[in-house]
Amino acid sequence: MSKPVFLISCPFDTYSGYGARSRDIVKSIIETEKYDVQLLSQRWGDTPFGFCANEKEWEFLLTHVVAKIEKKPDIWMQITIPNEFQSIGTYNIGCTAGIESTLCASDWIEGLNRMDMNWVSSNNSKEVFNNSKFEKRDKNTNQPIGIIKLEKPVHVVFEGVNLDIYKHLPSKEVKLDLSSIEESFAYLFVGHWMEGDLGHDRKNVGLLVKYFFDTFKNKKNKPALILKTGTGRNSYISRETILERIAKLKKAHTLKTDSLPNIYVLNGSLSDSDMNELYNHPKVKAMVSLTKGEGYGRPLAEFCTSKKPIISSGWSGHTDFISKEFTKVIPGGLEKVHASAANKWLTPESQWFQCNTKETIKALYDVYTNYKKYTDGGKRQAYKIKNEFSYKEMAKLVDKILDVNIPLFPTEARLVLPNLTTPKL
Repeated sequence: MSKPVFLISCPFDTYSGYGARSRDIVKSIIETEKYDVQLLSQRWGDTPFGFCANEKEWEFLLTHVVAKIEKKPDIWMQITIPNEFQSIGTYNIGCTAGIESTLCASDWIEGLNRMDMNWVSSNNSKEVFNNSKFEKRDKNTNQPIGIIKLEKPVHVVFEGVNLDIYKHLPSKEVKLDLSSIEESFAYLFVGHWMEGDLGHDRKNVGLLVKYFFDTFKNKKNKPALILKTGTGRNSYISRETILERIAKLKKAHTLKTDSLPNIYVLNGSLSDSDMNELYNHPKVKAMVSLTKGEGYGRPLAEFCTSKKPIISSGWSGHTDFISKEFTKVIPGGLEKVHASAANKWLTPESQWFQCNTKETIKALYDVYTNYKKYTDGGKRQAYKIKNEFSYKEMAKLVDKILDVNIPLFPTEARLVLPNLTTPKL
């Protein structure tokens, strides 16, 4: 009996966050062994292709690639932003991380409504889609003719951590060379430094740098800050841009006489195993993220397995798995998306999070000076991730959602005729 054709268009072969999400979703569907999974390779911004050929663990996905759509698939899935969703299959699934602010664009809701079912990474994304409503107007008369709102079901499918790769390592097993970092205590940030004035880029890297300077300048003993960051491309220009931004912050917000803590920049691609070694390196003592909004916050989830403390902002996708009991969650409030960071997806009418300044500086200082107070919480947060937010748990959820929602399709069956005895005349 033939299996239903499950055709998935996604950026599985790119070096991107959406690429990692795509690979996990595709792998979990293949592992059900219930579908004939086929892949259409899709680009993701300016991120490079070739991930699967360079990472042998994922090379098997290339055997599922098809050049084009030959015929209408039984099941069609797109893993991308919702305005690109198209209804091509007999049953259609949209998969997206969601939006990082409190309101999405109207064409995103229209895209979600073109599908039979949608998957998002977090409860925050689901809530934003449910709350986003727009007045629909006639193109000729401009008169209101209805409301654009979400009409199709949305399921939360978290981004599970691969525990075979991301796990606690004893210091002696970490081979990653960070000998150029002279400090024995370093905070780590992972994420792109995107467009936006100070305090308004989505990952809030600029404000993190400023707060780090403010917290530890002129102190006798200082920690370091490691920025595993870039502008979206792995290039010399990206690295120079990051260094220029840091230098500009030094000049604008500190005095020449100030003794400042060191900031180190890691720019470029690291493999998953290298990232795990970075998380477990004995010089890396904690992760910090003042992000203004996340669809999920994958690096935070993966870092949890190191059993180390985390400082994070208290709103958006990562709050699904980051526990206030076990981590240092920074309070704050919502503010409008600044014009310098707004685009056709992040609208100026929407809001996202800003951490409270005093609480952030207090947290950075307290985790450094009273580190042992936070280590038990790091271990408990690791236990939570392993038991509730692993790849295996995600794969179980994917299988369950598909079983409940995918209809039965007619299948080809071989016609078997009974053996007949020819009568004698």
